[in-house]
Amino acid sequence: MTRTPSAGRPLKDTVHRNLWKRLATVIVFVVCFLAAKDATETDFGEAIANMGQAADFFSNLLSPDWAYFAKVWMPLVQTIRMSVVGTSLGLLFGVPFAFLCTSNVTGNRVVATVARVVMDIIRTIPTLLLAALVVAFMGIGQVSGIITIAVFTFGIVGQLIYQSIEISDPGPVEAARSVGANRMQIATWSILPQIGQDIASYAMYAFEINIRASVILGYVGAGGVGVLLNSSLSLMRYDRVSLVILTVLVLVVIVDWVSEIIRKRLR
Repeated sequence: MTRTPSAGRPLKDTVHRNLWKRLATVIVFVVCFLAAKDATETDFGEAIANMGQAADFFSNLLSPDWAYFAKVWMPLVQTIRMSVVGTSLGLLFGVPFAFLCTSNVTGNRVVATVARVVMDIIRTIPTLLLAALVVAFMGIGQVSGIITIAVFTFGIVGQLIYQSIEISDPGPVEAARSVGANRMQIATWSILPQIGQDIASYAMYAFEINIRASVILGYVGAGGVGVLLNSSLSLMRYDRVSLVILTVLVLVVIVDWVSEIIRKRLR
């Protein structure tokens, strides 16, 4: 059957419409790119001229200074210690606070709402900003890193545990209330056993994040291996930088592997 011109128009119009949409998308992208380039005063010519310096950088980066490991392992231990202590403190305060966020446990919507607002505020503070504030008050050192990690863990784990409490089975709670159990007994014997595995899983998840975050915290003086990374970059000792990065990478892989094994056994 021969196609009539009127039958071919819709297909042609659709093709043209899609073509114009793609062209408009490209134009918008180019305009945004040029505007961002002008706003940031980016000079691509300078970047191209520094390609030789970039080659030297990667050459040194691919040649780690293995002898420097003698100075890396102790800050690495400090990083692990900061993460363990900070995560533990965050859990210690985060778990009870998560129960306060639940009106089913507190029996007071005002208290639960205020607790949730406090937790939301803590979670919105960027980690580096929090670390800078803690360092300003406490000074440079591991204590500042531990407090920063603890506050971060408190926010993220507290929120996750609160959500687990909200979706827990209400049956045991109602059964406990029917026999006259108080709120503390309900939280301890009716809710906590249901979310025990979740708490352990969230703790491992937070520990993984804190290992990575503790490296960055060194840039603001919060201790750990991040201090060595910052000083090596400042001195342009990229052979040492590569060793620190490689060491941290191995540590993160090991922590992720162990964490995955533990989480699988908890399921």
